[in-house]
Amino acid sequence: MARALLLENLHPQASTILAGSGVTPVEHGGAMDEDELVEALQGVAVLGIRSKTQVTERVLAQAPGLQAVGAFCIGTNQIDLDAAAARGVAVFNAPFSNTRSVVELAIAEIIALTRRLTVKDSTLHAGVWDKSAEGSHEVRGRTLGIVGYGNIGSQLSVVAEALGMSVVYYDTAEKLALGNARRAPDLESLLRHSDVVTLHVDGRSGNAGFFGREQLAQMREGAVFLNLSRGFVLDHDALADAVTSGHLSGAAIDVFPEEPKKRGDAFASPLRGLANVILTPHIGGSTEEAQEDIGRFVATKLRDYLRTGSTSLSVNLPAVALDRVPGTARLAHLHRNVPGVLATVNRVLAEHGVNVDGQLLTTRGAFGYAVTDVADGVTPEVVEALRAMPETVRLLVV
Repeated sequence: MARALLLENLHPQASTILAGSGVTPVEHGGAMDEDELVEALQGVAVLGIRSKTQVTERVLAQAPGLQAVGAFCIGTNQIDLDAAAARGVAVFNAPFSNTRSVVELAIAEIIALTRRLTVKDSTLHAGVWDKSAEGSHEVRGRTLGIVGYGNIGSQLSVVAEALGMSVVYYDTAEKLALGNARRAPDLESLLRHSDVVTLHVDGRSGNAGFFGREQLAQMREGAVFLNLSRGFVLDHDALADAVTSGHLSGAAIDVFPEEPKKRGDAFASPLRGLANVILTPHIGGSTEEAQEDIGRFVATKLRDYLRTGSTSLSVNLPAVALDRVPGTARLAHLHRNVPGVLATVNRVLAEHGVNVDGQLLTTRGAFGYAVTDVADGVTPEVVEALRAMPETVRLLVV
């Protein structure tokens, strides 16, 4: 039986679905560093992680039996996708399952910061009655600036507008505005006109450190700042200075450049202890509903890949989802995308007297993926001949 290594406290749905498909799940509560992961992946076909475990080229090179990686989260920047594709390792994620959870946390924090609820709460817990409207505002009528108008940013736009906020957004790609949201001509314009600025950018390396002192200085005096995207996009020292100086009235941060590996570990940040600053431990998508949906979605993708070779919604391989012809064997052939590969595959099958009942080829960049159903069975000689093709990256027989 194939083995699956599941890290970082994935929802039990993941184990249940994989076990039901004949895969033996092995669970580990925390993240693993590179050396730990290399050792743990020996004899493992499927790896399940969240955001902390780094799947590097070295890890992939030393895990020849690994067939698929499931990122039980939105981002995949913790995985070397090119190295995975080059070794025929399919990667799947959950691009939509936790968007609502992140949006609801952002809305809650916007209201809490604008009403200065954290300050009132801590003061009252300290035994001081401080009833005052000073510095407290409604969100209705205020302007929300969304940096990154993808799945989360656009949904946040709709909910914020329903609360009476005016929404502007900025994205480097062309995005369709939802509701009455307006596209800002540039980032500086958004910053100068927004009462609340929230980051929802992706984890590409080019976004590292893009929001620093210059951008914080361009924000409106007394504005509120949120980052629920990636920790490395923000200069945290600069944000601490902006809050301490009074330039910003508050901030909410859910992601950090360096995060502890497991629950209960020590946490350090220049933002600790600052008034009207909400710090949460990367819980934007951590609701029971979202984690159950993610566990089900990603585990199902992994199961389908092992069962049928389906790469639908894979983030690094050509997408193929071919209906299985009943009573057939399936050859899933990942190869370098050069001319003539499909012809060679079919020639090999013909030379061995194997008839094709169904076939589909899709390419993506440097790779092609051909799925072939054959009724006459697959002999070891056919498998050996296909794997011996110089273009072959990986052949699965399912």
